[in-house]
Amino acid sequence: MKNILKAIVVIVLFIAGASAQAQTAPPVKIGYIDFAEIVSMMPGQDSINKKLQDYVASLESQMKAMQTEYEGKINNYQATQATMSQIIKQTKEKEILDLQQRIEAFNQQAQNEIQNKQMELTQPLINRIQSAIKAVGKENGFTYVLNGNEQIILYAEGGINILPLVKKKLGIK
Repeated sequence: MKNILKAIVVIVLFIAGASAQAQTAPPVKIGYIDFAEIVSMMPGQDSINKKLQDYVASLESQMKAMQTEYEGKINNYQATQATMSQIIKQTKEKEILDLQQRIEAFNQQAQNEIQNKQMELTQPLINRIQSAIKAVGKENGFTYVLNGNEQIILYAEGGINILPLVKKKLGIK
């Protein structure tokens, strides 16, 4: 009987201790920030946009030159095709087709290069913002920081917008 009583006391104490530990778990603190908004506020954004526009303009000028060459070949072909021999016609048609394919390939490659250039230019800025968000999160005891412009939160009671704290950390007024 004493052994059973001791076992029950031990079990009760174990359960009480486990429930006390569960109740002392730190609360979850959630913050949110509109990442796009903080990016738009960052100093140096104008410089990045100017560099990107200059890069796009250089690619557009190359594209225009290729387009002008293509249109010239088409016009020349149409104007002289009646007097061309079959072999010259086929050669000119192949030249036009090859140029058209090069233009399409250039256009595709240019789009990829523009995306890469944009990432290259903005990555240092993004890294600074992410570092500031991480620092604010640690300093203020946030468990999670969410991007507020993504509509992924189905329910949240409260939450703290950390945009002012990150702006302060980055020195943005």
